[in-house]
Amino acid sequence: MRYAICNETFEGWDHAKVCRTCAELGYTGLEIAPFTLAPRITDVTLEQRKKLRAEGESAGVQIIGLHWLLAKTEGFHVTSPDPTIRQRTAEYIVELAKACRDMGGDLMVFGSPAQRRIPEGATREQAIDWAVDTFRLAANGVADAGVRLCLEPLAPTEADFIQTAAEACVILDQLKHPNFVLHLDVKAMSSETIAIPDLIRTHASRLGHFHANDANRRGPGFGAVDFKPIFEALKEARYTGWVSVEVFDYTPDPITIARESMRYMRECE
Repeated sequence: MRYAICNETFEGWDHAKVCRTCAELGYTGLEIAPFTLAPRITDVTLEQRKKLRAEGESAGVQIIGLHWLLAKTEGFHVTSPDPTIRQRTAEYIVELAKACRDMGGDLMVFGSPAQRRIPEGATREQAIDWAVDTFRLAANGVADAGVRLCLEPLAPTEADFIQTAAEACVILDQLKHPNFVLHLDVKAMSSETIAIPDLIRTHASRLGHFHANDANRRGPGFGAVDFKPIFEALKEARYTGWVSVEVFDYTPDPITIARESMRYMRECE
């Protein structure tokens, strides 16, 4: 397994320190939330992007990509009925892909529940059509940057759109683009009626990225989810991508989260 961790876990830390700490704890990848860098990714200059990449590489850590793509932004929405907003959102997704490339990454996780809500009065089918249109508008730019966009299903408690892996695949089926793939997240999969290992096996051919966490929003091993059958399913699926720790409860502290998550994952592997 290749292990990464999401940088917002280390809120307020200097990037170089984050990279050094991750490397010391056994991680070789770092996933970046754009809002930890600037209000918008376009505010991060090419020089700054190169510096972030170099600091990671100096520590032996690769910036693998971005997630929380549209978090803490305004004016973007993939399921907007307004074509102008969809165009603007697609253009920003392309800017994110360029930044991802500049920092050495090749994947982006599209979660951003607030920016994919079904508009009031619209149907789920309309939301699918609008989302597909937005992603199609962005597809060439994302591909030109050498980046894959990974659609992330989220639990019904977090999002009203793309709530299951099957629903994400409906969109992927319509897009039919090799740079658009599926993302799976243990916390989110815990809300599905299908067992997590079975979901992995069912969607293995489309799996582009994987988030490791517990249903309780903490790290692997900090809750009741057993990762042994999950890792068995990933190995059966010949998954060669990253397993990236993403938590939402930052207690007791970043180092304990990172260290104990790694210890537990290696034990399960």
